[in-house]
Amino acid sequence: MEIHIYQIFGIVIGIIAIVLSMLRFREGKMSLSMLVLWIFIWIMIIGISINPELTNLFASVTGIGRGLDFILIIGLIGCYYLIFKMYTMIENMEKEITKLVREIALQKETTHKKENIKNKSN
Repeated sequence: MEIHIYQIFGIVIGIIAIVLSMLRFREGKMSLSMLVLWIFIWIMIIGISINPELTNLFASVTGIGRGLDFILIIGLIGCYYLIFKMYTMIENMEKEITKLVREIALQKETTHKKENIKNKSN
């Protein structure tokens, strides 16, 4: 079996990505479900790098014509999933920021009123 340069890159990048994912999980920057998802993705990339013919097998099982078409379709679906996930995270952050700004404004207003009452009584 002849090994090509792209196979070596795929294996090395996959291993580095798995290690980095585990480190991010250990630091608390990644949830367990995301860790499992990313490890699965990188193991698949390593497996496909070692045996590129797997893409043809996956393509025939799913009814897609060629292995490359399978990779592109899965990649596109994965990108849309990640975009959706980021969009929902951004929406949640916007709501949290709005809530915090309102709370800070109310606290400042309350503090300002107390200072005015205190200054008037002096």
